Amino acid sequence: MGARPKVEIFTDGACSGNPGPGGWGTVLRFGSAEKELSGGEAETTNNRMELTAVIEGLKALKMPCDVTLTTDSKYIADSVLKGWASAWKKNGWIKSDKKPALNPDLWDELLRLLEVHNVQIVWVKGHAGYPENERCDRLAVEQSKKFL
Repeated sequence: MGARPKVEIFTDGACSGNPGPGGWGTVLRFGSAEKELSGGEAETTNNRMELTAVIEGLKALKMPCDVTLTTDSKYIADSVLKGWASAWKKNGWIKSDKKPALNPDLWDELLRLLEVHNVQIVWVKGHAGYPENERCDRLAVEQSKKFL
């Protein structure tokens, strides 16, 4: 069996108000090829847009891949890397503080996608000059403005 394709995915979400009009942006890179994806919703939250950006990036892959996922969302990075999201699912979407986990629909979809692909998550500070993160932010903000 051949090696999995190596893909980089950069994501960001934006929301004007929380909740409010939101957008998400994703850039996929495979070798020298790049693809931009973006979308938005009239009434959403920043975390939903962050999650959607990651989900849409992974859904765009046509086969199982080795993915380096770069996000500025501590919510996503910590929830996956520290096993929180998996624990929420195992506990019927209830967090350790006995409160319901937010966005279980999106977390369920993301956890399924993480089983398909070998994903390494890299957290970067938002608005700190990372070109791909800034690009995703521009895509997300552009989409959110369509609902203002």
